[in-house]
Amino acid sequence: MTAPPPIAMLAELTHRCPLSCPYCSNPVKMVSRQAELATEVWADAFRQAAELGVLQLHLSGGEPASRPDLPELTRAAHEAGLYTNLITSGIGLTPNRLDALEAAGLDHIQLSLQGTRADLADRIGGYKGGFARKMAVAQEIKARGIPLTLNAVMHGHNLDDLDRTIEMAVELGARRLEVACVQFHGWATRNRAALLPTREQTEATKRKVAEAEARLRGTLAFDFVPPDYYSDFPKSCMGGWGSAGLNIAPDGKVLPCHAAETIPHLRFERITERNLRDIWYDSDAFNAYRGTDFLPETCRSCERVTVDFGGCRCQALAIAGDAAATDPICRKSPDHHRVTTMLEDAMRDAEGAEFTYRVAPR
Repeated sequence: MTAPPPIAMLAELTHRCPLSCPYCSNPVKMVSRQAELATEVWADAFRQAAELGVLQLHLSGGEPASRPDLPELTRAAHEAGLYTNLITSGIGLTPNRLDALEAAGLDHIQLSLQGTRADLADRIGGYKGGFARKMAVAQEIKARGIPLTLNAVMHGHNLDDLDRTIEMAVELGARRLEVACVQFHGWATRNRAALLPTREQTEATKRKVAEAEARLRGTLAFDFVPPDYYSDFPKSCMGGWGSAGLNIAPDGKVLPCHAAETIPHLRFERITERNLRDIWYDSDAFNAYRGTDFLPETCRSCERVTVDFGGCRCQALAIAGDAAATDPICRKSPDHHRVTTMLEDAMRDAEGAEFTYRVAPR
């Protein structure tokens, strides 16, 4: 099929980060600092992205503020005509760095939130004093009037604190709150038993989000990502493989999504090897699961096939052992029983489960 041009690109500038979150979406085998793309390579990638049709650029990591050249990268993206969103823990964003980023043309900040109390947030993030530093940065962002999204990654340890999370988003002047329940890829897979919420927590969360959306309409917008394992149908992962967005990893690999490298038979080309347009339209990896023709009949004859595109390819591989299978989250999948078994195993192991941190806590 002929794909439309991508709308958004996630630039994972680095895998370095001061936090150690046990649900981090970075791969378990992370890219070293020495392998990261140089400033001028990223700048050229941004120009190529704009020429390809990308409108929004998300500067991410790891922690993007770990790169000293973050203002230069922001300026390069701004000059390419891209809307720039910084996805950050806030740690490392001093007033001087915010001055430089604003001068470089930064449009928006997405600030992560590990919890609403220092004891909880610092334990989850594995960084003592991280919550206090994050709140100081949040107040600085608010004072400057920089558009803010609060990204609250939710799981069994903090879902019961959702009411306070919503209050905090309003107090900080956020325009949007992402209630993003953990998706089990990368480090989260290693911490499934410690992170998985209960079904009761999940149902309460759905009710609370619906109520808050109605109550705060016009004040705070919501993006709600419910836990996969309790759903009847899968999400439309990335709007369909190779359909709406792409990622570039710190070493230049161009990916359809952040977890795509878990599919071992695919080879992902680097921005240093081939131009972005050719990778998007013509590479084997991006065309491997485009559209719906690769899906089994269970999906192709389903009325939801153009809604969820059979779900997540990485999750299909992880649970069913086949990246081309129906996402086992779907109740129509012949592998759905595997999800039920995983839930039972995780709940059995949940009591006393300890975090396996991304790096050693500080």
